[in-house]
Amino acid sequence: MSETLYVQAINRALHEEMERDESVLAIGLDIGRQGGLFGATRGLYEQFGPNRVIDTPISEAGYTGAAIGMAMEGMRPVVEMQFADFVTVAFDQITTVASKMHFMTRGAKQVPLVVRMPYGVNVSGEGYMTGAGPHHSQSPEAWFCHCAGLKVVMPSTPGDALGLLKSAIRDNNPVMFFEQKGLYFTQREDLQESEHIVPLGKADVKRPGDDVTVIATGAMVGLTLSVAGRLASEGISVEVLDPRTLVPLDREAIVASAAKTGRVVVTHEAPETGGFGAEIAAVVADGAFSSLKAPVKRACARDMPVPAGLTARAALPGEATIEAAIREVLKA
Repeated sequence: MSETLYVQAINRALHEEMERDESVLAIGLDIGRQGGLFGATRGLYEQFGPNRVIDTPISEAGYTGAAIGMAMEGMRPVVEMQFADFVTVAFDQITTVASKMHFMTRGAKQVPLVVRMPYGVNVSGEGYMTGAGPHHSQSPEAWFCHCAGLKVVMPSTPGDALGLLKSAIRDNNPVMFFEQKGLYFTQREDLQESEHIVPLGKADVKRPGDDVTVIATGAMVGLTLSVAGRLASEGISVEVLDPRTLVPLDREAIVASAAKTGRVVVTHEAPETGGFGAEIAAVVADGAFSSLKAPVKRACARDMPVPAGLTARAALPGEATIEAAIREVLKA
């Protein structure tokens, strides 16, 4: 058992999977001797060498395209986008090529590819959020949920980051793996040294409750747990459900929790309009409508670019936003 940071869990998953399977390799900008911008690939170059830890020029389309080709020829590349925002440069490679290759070749070709993407804003241990500006703070997961053929993963804890990344690397489909960069150095968890796998497509109840369900992703999970702890002193019982993977989505767990409490709040770091919270709300309406005691409420980011610094709090959902949404649905 050892205390593990979120970023260390990512690093451990990469080490263990590259040791287990020689077809696994890492590719991206500054991931070699530098260990990546956030240190997630630290030590890989020294252990596995330049043929399996490939430092690339600044060309997201180039190294993502190369990784897709490697995947089609039997390798299992793990691409690191330095920031999730930069994935737009490689959008065509991912959404036109990687996502559709298995379908277009009638199953002849698989693309076992993982694209790791640090997304979102920084979050302190006290829940304070600071943006790195509009080009380095986005939460673009919904773009890829809309593209059939891709899997989308969003771990919120070190244990989930470790177990889900290992599952993603072993999966035969392209997986978009979103790592909330504000959690890298703030989330700690005691993890066993033994093998740890978390299956894709299984949600997790982070806190059981009876009065209201909050379905949260990424950094919003920790903020919601903090709110739930405070509200418990008032006799309000909040269930916190983390989908963990958006594609495939654990619809059964969402419907079961919604039917149990009868009230649902959905919170994520991405803008509200077109955000994945709308899909979750639709799942609740479709599967648990007769059990609802109030309309589903969303607590999401405003439809605006994320400002730099502490002003990011004006655009993003925080503990106060989540608590207000909970209290609103409880009034019904």
